Amino acid sequence: ITILGDNPATVELGSTYTDAGATSDGGETVSSSGSVDPNTLGTYTITYSATDAAGNTSTATRTVNVVDTTAPVVVVNGVNPIDVELGSNYTDSGAIVTDLDTFTLTSDSDVDTSVVGTYSVVYTATDASGNVGTATRTVNVVDTTAPVVTLTGAATVTVELGGTYTELGATATDASGTVTVVTSGTVDTDTVGSYTVTYSATDAAGNTSTATRTVNVVDTTAP
Repeated sequence: ITILGDNPATVELGSTYTDAGATSDGGETVSSSGSVDPNTLGTYTITYSATDAAGNTSTATRTVNVVDTTAPVVVVNGVNPIDVELGSNYTDSGAIVTDLDTFTLTSDSDVDTSVVGTYSVVYTATDASGNVGTATRTVNVVDTTAPVVTLTGAATVTVELGGTYTELGATATDASGTVTVVTSGTVDTDTVGSYTVTYSATDAAGNTSTATRTVNVVDTTAP
């Protein structure tokens, strides 16, 4: 009996196995037994038998190895790339894996939402045969939020004509850290009127916010 085709034969997991058969040198009919499940990893045996007119029987066997050499397909779940606001909480949406075999999925992230920058989350899937597939999500930590400017003292101040105006200033908070408050506007306490003092703060990303204080110079003193 002569086995046709490869022996041993290799079949990829999930594919279709077509047996190449065998022939007998005397032209006898060759029968086969055994089966191959291409959806299950393993080693299978196909046995070929032939009997001549005198009743002599011989056999031959083919080994069929069902193997998995295909890496898992890893697809990032959700938005990619994704923007995350500075100082917020980042919740990863994970990844979806497709594979014909069992697998494990891990992720490695360097995302730091306290610092503006570009980060990566790498998903790695490894199946039971050791094949590895990866995918990467890009996470951009951005700052689009302006600082919060808070006046020190009242938003409206009254000063007597000829008196002294003491600037109370303002403070600013921002997720990027300390920001400087710039004050603009003047108050002339020798002239009755309403004056505006503006406080501005700009963070490292260029976001700016302002707050204002009204200073009323009044004359309530009799001659």
